[in-house]
Amino acid sequence: MKTTDVPRYTPDWLELREGADAAARSPELLEALGPQLSGPPLVIHDLGCGTGSMGRWLAPRLSGPQLWILHDRDPDLLDRAAVRMPRAATDGSRITIATARGDLSRLTASTLDGASLVTASALLDVLTPGEVDGIAAACAEAECPALLALSVVGRVELTPADPMDAEITEAFNAHQRRGGLVGPDAMAVASEAFARHGATVRTHASPWVLGAEHSALTAAWLRGWVGAAVEHRPELGAHAEAYLRRRLAMAASGALRVVVHHHDLLALPAPRTLGAAA
Repeated sequence: MKTTDVPRYTPDWLELREGADAAARSPELLEALGPQLSGPPLVIHDLGCGTGSMGRWLAPRLSGPQLWILHDRDPDLLDRAAVRMPRAATDGSRITIATARGDLSRLTASTLDGASLVTASALLDVLTPGEVDGIAAACAEAECPALLALSVVGRVELTPADPMDAEITEAFNAHQRRGGLVGPDAMAVASEAFARHGATVRTHASPWVLGAEHSALTAAWLRGWVGAAVEHRPELGAHAEAYLRRRLAMAASGALRVVVHHHDLLALPAPRTLGAAA
């Protein structure tokens, strides 16, 4: 399955999840990344940028002048992201924005020439193993670190529990693997790929923790989660419909707590060996 075949995400959904994404991303990995960044200016490639939420989270946390190159196949999302990116770093330095429309399967080291960082959010799990390996290979050849946030790991916790939770989770996870996508195996696949290309890999948990104050996001997530499960297993049918009604009613009343588990990944390139640049 090509990256260009991955279903598009609506701006409304991306906007709705932005606050939960920002709260979940790992500050520990960002702290470990800091000393590895080369610049100024920092040249940062944001892969599958969507509406630009990763840039809005990360750019103000970095010092010094920055050039952000936003990558996406959707021109409307690229336009939204470019307009809404911050224009100043944490120390007041200027942030410059460029956009690049295209298929991430064509990413190469030449694309990343001079890059300080490759970053992405909620991307790895909708790629194939080959596409993940392509990103890892390009980063390795360009000697560029990667900070890749919010990959699903196939585990959710709903409180209070329901007898159908496990069945819906299993069907959703199978749907995520459709067409050879890595889905909930993204962390294992990416960790192995970056390590195979010589990088040092660290991961950190980055769960969504959704309570009563997140009722709109919880409802939208539930509809998508159950809908994908039923798409994969149509025989769930009426039972899944009744389950969704129960869960939506609980979310609306503030009685439902949901933890959607993700992980972030930091890959640091292998140190250049003596004579490598000769």
